[in-house]
Amino acid sequence: MIAEPALEKKIQKSIQRIVQAYEIATQMGNTLILAYSGGKDSDVLIDLAIKSGVPFVVQHNHTTVDAPETVYHIRDVFKRLDSQGIPTKINFPPEIVTADGKVTRATMWNLIPKKLMPPTRIVRYCCEYFKERRFDNQHIMTGVRWAESARRKKGRGVHEKLHRQKEKRVIYVDENDDAHKLFEICHKKARAATNPIIDWTTEEIWDYIRQNEIAVNPLYALGFSRVGCIGCPMNTKALREFARYPKYKAAYIRTFEKMRLVRERRGRDNEGNFQSAESIFRWWTEPKFDVTQASLSDEMEDTS
Repeated sequence: MIAEPALEKKIQKSIQRIVQAYEIATQMGNTLILAYSGGKDSDVLIDLAIKSGVPFVVQHNHTTVDAPETVYHIRDVFKRLDSQGIPTKINFPPEIVTADGKVTRATMWNLIPKKLMPPTRIVRYCCEYFKERRFDNQHIMTGVRWAESARRKKGRGVHEKLHRQKEKRVIYVDENDDAHKLFEICHKKARAATNPIIDWTTEEIWDYIRQNEIAVNPLYALGFSRVGCIGCPMNTKALREFARYPKYKAAYIRTFEKMRLVRERRGRDNEGNFQSAESIFRWWTEPKFDVTQASLSDEMEDTS
């Protein structure tokens, strides 16, 4: 099926961006990594990357709290890619020292007691352990789109030099900017990113999926608009997820109780919303978070 002219123009522009990303990665001596989440945008990006003809590797960061449907979809996609000769890799979380002194891989269930607080919109430490750390020193492609949020419209570009300190980030909003200046500002071990579909609308994403008969995560057919981590503090519909996945709700409540006990041992205040694991869960899943979440960051354990 032939795409509408406006969409076809974006398709070609996105493929051009992917080729440009490969050129940048090659110049820096890096592999081009496609960061795969299991969502629809990632599926569109894989299809475009294949059409570009450039070599790339698909990697997924295991978060320990993805929905079962997402895990199965990722397995199916990776099996198909492997059969096509496209390299794939699952990145598991790094090792940590847990709250009780054990050295083991990070999970959401041992990270919360360690940090003495749940992840929140203000303090999203989980992303550092489960999503961001494993792509260091690589050139990555993501399915980030401006249409997803005002924040991304303001702070993300077609090509990026990434850095934990905002003032050290370099953003190229358009491919007409001299993206090859990345060669000058990024040494070999720099962390750079390209977002080939950043200017696509959600409608265009779904049009492309239908026209190219791309298999997507089955959660979309069940009415889900996002397929991220279960319990993500950025998700305003977390309660709906917990209604579908009651075992995850129970796991979070058990984890909050472990967190309370660690806080008690360390002399931290468990008053107010922290009087019980259930009250923590209610506070944590409210559509609008209590402003006291901001002060909790002062209490967070920050050791690795």
